[in-house]
Amino acid sequence: MRRHRIGLALFASVMTGVAAPALAQSPYDGLWTVTIVTSSGSCEPTASSTLTVADGKISAPGADVTGSVGREGLVKVSINGAYANGQISGNSGSGKWNGASAGIPCSGRWQASRQ
Repeated sequence: MRRHRIGLALFASVMTGVAAPALAQSPYDGLWTVTIVTSSGSCEPTASSTLTVADGKISAPGADVTGSVGREGLVKVSINGAYANGQISGNSGSGKWNGASAGIPCSGRWQASRQ
């Protein structure tokens, strides 16, 4: 269960049921579908989630997500000891993530697309 939460929480682990603001405050505001793929370790092999970016801040209902997307598309996210970073441009993006499952390190890549 913890393995699954780490993956989904990152791209919470990249936000379900929250509407995008009518007037976006940053160029990347909106709903994003994020898919993570584990390349090393025992975390969930693959997981997808929907995240919300509002005024450049990343959130997901029911998840303790801290993250942001800068004006140039730089993504930085942390959740429960797992971290991700990368770049988005236009309506897509990608990057790397790392965390742990039962104390065993795991890592991989993520891809996102704006809905």
